[in-house]
Parts: sequence; C-alpha cells; structure tokens
Amino acid sequence: MYHGEDNAHINLEWPERYVSIAAGVKLGFSGLTHIFKHPFTSILKMGAGGYLLNRGITGHCELYSKLGKTTTEPINVNIRSSFTVNKPRFEVYSFWRKLDNLPLFMKHLESVEVLDNKRSHWVLKLPTNVTTVSWDAEIVKDEPGEMIGWSSLPDSTIDNAGKVRFQDGPEPGTTLIDVVISYQPPAGGVGTGFAYILSPVFKGMVNEDVRNFKQYMDIEDATYTQDND
Repeated sequence: MYHGEDNAHINLEWPERYVSIAAGVKLGFSGLTHIFKHPFTSILKMGAGGYLLNRGITGHCELYSKLGKTTTEPINVNIRSSFTVNKPRFEVYSFWRKLDNLPLFMKHLESVEVLDNKRSHWVLKLPTNVTTVSWDAEIVKDEPGEMIGWSSLPDSTIDNAGKVRFQDGPEPGTTLIDVVISYQPPAGGVGTGFAYILSPVFKGMVNEDVRNFKQYMDIEDATYTQDND
C-alpha cells in the first residue's frame, strides 16, 4: 500500500532522476566545500542541491505537478479533423502526396524536404518561434486516391505520425478529408516540462493549420478561375 501511494506521486522518469541526483550531489558538495569562503553562495548551492537530490530520490517534481504532469506517461498531441473541399478526390490526394506542399498551409512547419519516394526531412517551428526541431519520416502506407500514412523514423527527436483519408464528398467534384496527426514531444529533462507548457498552444496551432487546408484550396481554386477569365 505504501509503495502504491509513492508510485502515485512519481512524475519523473529514471534518466531525469539520475541527472537530478548527480547535479544535486555536485552542487551540494561545491557548497559545502566553499561554505566559509563564500557562505551566501554556498548556502544557495546546498539548498539547490538538496532540492535536486530530493527530486531525484523521490521521483517527484512539484513544478511538474503544478503544470499537470502527474505520471511518467509520455505526452501526446493528437489532432483529428474532418472537412470537405471543393476539389476532386485524386487532385486532393496528389497535392497531399507531395509532402513538401504541407508547409504552404501548415504554418507550424518550417519545411518538408522530399528525399525520395518514401522518405522526407521535416523541420518544425515551436510556438513563438523559439527554435526549430527536425526529423526524418517515411511513407508507411500509400493508397492512391484513398489514403496516405507517414511516420517519423526511429530515434527521432519528436515522434510524429499522420494519416489522411480521402473520400468522395457529398457533391460532385468535392472531397471529404479525414486527417489524424500525432506528435509526441521528447520525454525526460527540460523537454518534458516544456512539452506540458507548450502542448495546448501547439495543439491549437496544428489544428488551425490542418483546417487552413480548406481555405488554401479554395483560394487556389479562386486564383485559377480568375487567371482563366
């Protein structure tokens, strides 16, 4: 019963706990060594070291708890959206299949570089454009005119997977699109804390970008019509 209660409060994975313990020992030893030469700084170091040691030994971080992280389960950002566009199904499929088109309407993507028929290199912009993260992905399922599925390659900084299904819409010449996209930010360390802070914002960005596809295709259609007038 006691161990069960302890486990309920654990929200740090072991790699992060090891780092906290090592950093706590180092800070604590440094503070103790220089306690007479630099008492104020040494007390701060010993306090910080004690906090890190407690964090590592117990596996509990109060800051993470306040951010909503109460377990060691990975964080997932899952987006699902369905909408209809005024384009034929195979035309819409062809546009999505050329993955380097995605940044045209997905503003959270800096770029997608097509490397070959299956592999591509993705660069993602984090919220507020603080930095970029990149990884390689591959097409895992391709049914022309029906569905495209992709997934990041193993050991990527951010696990990413997506699936887009295309069906004939209710009106002739329209397409019903069902999009599912999942991002899993890096676990452990600072990445975990930032992920809990940024996930709601990032989820909103991705969801809005997916829905921008409908507007983008409508604009393209209007431009094409105007050019042919």
